[in-house]
Amino acid sequence: VLLIVDKHLWAFGVADKAKAIIEDEGIQLTIYDEIHIEPTDVSFRHAIEFAQGVDVDAFVALGGGSTIDTAKAMNLFSTYPADLYDYINKPIGKGKPVPGPLRPMIAMPTTAGTGAETTAVIVLDLLDLHLKTGISSNHIRPAMAIVDPLNTLTMSPEVTASSGLDVLTHAAESFTIKPYNTRPKPANPAQRAAYVGANPISDLWSEQAIEWAGRYLRRACYNGNDLEARTYMAMGSTFAGIGYGNAGVHIPHGLGYPIAGMVKGWVPVGFGVDEPMVPHGISTALTAPACFRFTAPTDPAKHARIAELLGASTEGLSAWDAAALLPEAIVRLLKDVGCPNGLSAVGYTEADIEEMVEGGWKQQRLLVGSPRPVTKDDLRRILEESIVLW
Repeated sequence: VLLIVDKHLWAFGVADKAKAIIEDEGIQLTIYDEIHIEPTDVSFRHAIEFAQGVDVDAFVALGGGSTIDTAKAMNLFSTYPADLYDYINKPIGKGKPVPGPLRPMIAMPTTAGTGAETTAVIVLDLLDLHLKTGISSNHIRPAMAIVDPLNTLTMSPEVTASSGLDVLTHAAESFTIKPYNTRPKPANPAQRAAYVGANPISDLWSEQAIEWAGRYLRRACYNGNDLEARTYMAMGSTFAGIGYGNAGVHIPHGLGYPIAGMVKGWVPVGFGVDEPMVPHGISTALTAPACFRFTAPTDPAKHARIAELLGASTEGLSAWDAAALLPEAIVRLLKDVGCPNGLSAVGYTEADIEEMVEGGWKQQRLLVGSPRPVTKDDLRRILEESIVLW
């Protein structure tokens, strides 16, 4: 077995416990702990080279989404060796299909946000291109996940907030994404996208995750030892992962990729890093108020429901009027959990908008899910509205 673990977890005894459990079963163990928070093409190549040099039957990933996605990449490229860009989604990469099943992988998340333990995607930063992108295939999804909220107790308030905002955007985007029965039919089932659009099943998972994020994220940030809040946020992460891993995400994540990939000098506190980085959950949340203002006319009832779940007073209002409260409800949550106040707070100015528009426009695999047709002008307006949020 190859155990892929966030090196920060050695300090808390979590990694040692996983190591002991595996070794006590008489299993030969190799360990890789050089995880880069918000993985890059450089960190992936290093990890893949390591995985290709050892003989393993299965993978265990212990950590947050960065660790789990790194493990997915190690599994994929050691099972089916190829150039990194071969499997990366078009138009950035070649978008070649993954040839077949991978080796078994067990994912054990230590954050409550990405839901990476449930999903069929790998996300990475391409440093030279200054954008984030991904690899998608149902073969990538882990064989098993063990989700224990006790493993999330040591998250800093900042990591708790960012990962929890990822729960919210995952769930809200998958709840509002273009429905599955309005998307073009692929030429054959092998070409069916991992993200199929909103459907009755994904709606159930996503709606519940939104409710828990609205109810428990503030508590988890304010008191890291609030086990009830940690439990529901851990479940919310997994529920949102199941929702968006099936239905997909759209504009906030599409714009979140260039926002993270173009980072300049902003270094987040609480993440244990000393290099510039816009954490994934924050990058998707910064444009969420403007994005959902843009998509609200497509399904006012669903947008009104999200506003209600986030605490907006919608009683007696029409669906249209209630939906109009959603951006304000999101902003209120962002303020309460300490999210930066818009793109300007993480180092961007209006001069950066055009480059962000171009980076977002490349995320067609996500933008195709927008419930409202989106143009570059629309992306530009959303980014302009997101420079300062309050």
